[in-house]
Amino acid sequence: MVQVVLPETLSTNAQVGKLAYEAKCAVCHGTNAAGQDGVAPPLVHKIYEPSHHGDAAFLLAAKNGVRAHHWRFGNMPPVEGVTDGDVKMIVAYVRELQRANGIN
Repeated sequence: MVQVVLPETLSTNAQVGKLAYEAKCAVCHGTNAAGQDGVAPPLVHKIYEPSHHGDAAFLLAAKNGVRAHHWRFGNMPPVEGVTDGDVKMIVAYVRELQRANGIN
């Protein structure tokens, strides 16, 4: 859905997060969090900047799911088999992608 500029390097946490993201999130949110038309929104988007959706919002979304409110993709179900630690690493990955794309 969106063009994502990749950072030159990823921190160790973001590298771990990328693996977890690819295993648990990419099926809906797409490669490099770019979103997928008709499936799920991009996470590399101003809506998900830290001042609007803090890191805890990602944890709550993974645990509890999310009612559709910014996008018209429908509700997001809870993510099975993802731990709090996984989500923290996934957030590190998403935040580094966001920064590489001017979202701070």
